[in-house]
Amino acid sequence: MLGQYFYHEILRKTVIGFGTLFNGIEIRHDADDGASVSRMKVPLAYGPMQKFLAKIEQQPTLKGRPAITLPRMSFEMTTLNYDPSRKASITQTFRSYNTGNLNDTKKVFMPVPYNVGFMLSIATKLNDDMLQIMEQILPYFQPGLSITLNLVSSINEKRDIPIVLESINMSDDYEGSFDNRRAMISTLQFTAKVYLFGAVADNPDGLIKRVNVDYFTDTNKVVAKREQRYSATPRAVKDYNDDNTTAINKPLAAEQTIVSVNSASNFTVDDYIRLGEENLQIRSISGNELTVYRGVDGTTVSDHADGSVIDILSGSRDATLPLSGDDALIASGDDFGFNEMSSFYEDFKQYSPSQQKDV
Repeated sequence: MLGQYFYHEILRKTVIGFGTLFNGIEIRHDADDGASVSRMKVPLAYGPMQKFLAKIEQQPTLKGRPAITLPRMSFEMTTLNYDPSRKASITQTFRSYNTGNLNDTKKVFMPVPYNVGFMLSIATKLNDDMLQIMEQILPYFQPGLSITLNLVSSINEKRDIPIVLESINMSDDYEGSFDNRRAMISTLQFTAKVYLFGAVADNPDGLIKRVNVDYFTDTNKVVAKREQRYSATPRAVKDYNDDNTTAINKPLAAEQTIVSVNSASNFTVDDYIRLGEENLQIRSISGNELTVYRGVDGTTVSDHADGSVIDILSGSRDATLPLSGDDALIASGDDFGFNEMSSFYEDFKQYSPSQQKDV
């Protein structure tokens, strides 16, 4: 548990994403006749504003390095707090890492929500410079702005991260001698609502792909005889491999149950097929005509035009066999059905999950 090394760089990506938002701000100075006098991109750096102000005070002339002149912006990560309002279920989830290799599946626990606090500081010498910078920032936060981050590259986990503007504080130092440089400072507080992921398993061991339930004739399994086993595996309810099996050659109205197709050679009775956004199940096959159940898996029965493509929702349909076809490609978070099977026995054996066989 603790001590297993992993580093997804989530906090680092969040810091970079936050700073990138303010990386293209510029200010312009115009003459009375409207002609452009100057324009400059406002420097941005990670670090506390006090460091930059200290540099300015220690070197008040403008002959020094450009990095300590005004205007400039700086930002830093200030807080990190758990967010119970976004707590998710602690049940496991998994995602296919490589769709070209059905055995390359990774396991990961649900992420933990955290709020990351940021402070953006803006320092200018002129009031108009401050107003220009503020007007280029504030309209985008109402009060939040979302950015997309690839939080965990190994499972391609991309999420929208809201960045919420919490408060604005503006100050202007009017005190001091004429030798002291004036510095107007505005401080903006933000909160980024991120998710932190734990270690990602390198193999799919432990993922539940099949459920077996044995029924006995008595509660005392020592002397009871096993009578029946119920097995279930996940069944895809949408097409993942885009096989384009065939197409219908006649319009299909919502009330019709006979589907005329270009070729029925790749279908068998009880196959599940998908036509547009509707799922159907084949009851019988006669030539190139399929008699079907309409609107299965909770889908909506609708009309379909001539030439509409039919995809087969492929899989072994045998709950005792490994997953195959679309069933093996079910993505994390998607709805799915079940392949079910009942078997009857007259022995005293029982299934051993650790050995994956009857003992």
